[in-house]
Amino acid sequence: MRLLCCINAFIALYQHVSTLITICQQPETMKIVFATNNKNKLSEIREMLGSSIEVLSLADINCHVDIPETGTTLEENAEIKALYVYDHYHLSVFADDTGLEVEALGGAPGVYSARYAGGKGHDSEANMSKLLANLKDKANRKARFRTVISLILAPDSAETAAHPQVLRFEGVCNGQITQERQGGEGFGYDPIFMPDGYDKTFAALGHTVKNHISHRAKAVALLVEYLKKHCDK
Repeated sequence: MRLLCCINAFIALYQHVSTLITICQQPETMKIVFATNNKNKLSEIREMLGSSIEVLSLADINCHVDIPETGTTLEENAEIKALYVYDHYHLSVFADDTGLEVEALGGAPGVYSARYAGGKGHDSEANMSKLLANLKDKANRKARFRTVISLILAPDSAETAAHPQVLRFEGVCNGQITQERQGGEGFGYDPIFMPDGYDKTFAALGHTVKNHISHRAKAVALLVEYLKKHCDK
């Protein structure tokens, strides 16, 4: 009887130790800040990354500053936002900037896409109305969405902290501007942008399709590929 109790105790101890070993062997989820206050962008990115990487918002790190986008290119704006978070919070961070570039308008609205119609805030309806008006009677309605992501990883030493490496990833989605709004999903210019190979706008295609083919999806795929390789080292 005493032998049986010892055996049972040993088995329980073995199972407990095995559980601890399994927990310790599980890789820690990587945490990274996405430098944005845009809830739509944040939701899209989290859906794309799934559970492999935990994405923190600016609010999650108690950053309530509307980081000024003073650059004249998408690349400059993405880097400005990433460097701001890195310099002030010393965390791994990525930031993006996206622009809609319309061929007949010489690439406009481009870096000014979110503020195309002027005024305060990002008025998507006003932006779309202005763009449709500027394209009135124009046969060439070719356009492309372009996303640029800047990534800065938290340093391994004080030396690298002083000179952070900024990595860049880019995604492009070609298409055309429709004559009128279509669909009720998405945000920004989604109701008037129809990607090549489809007969519906981003807003009509829905989140699932958009998050597989969009400019942001392509840039994020490159970002994730790099992060996974980095985590495996």
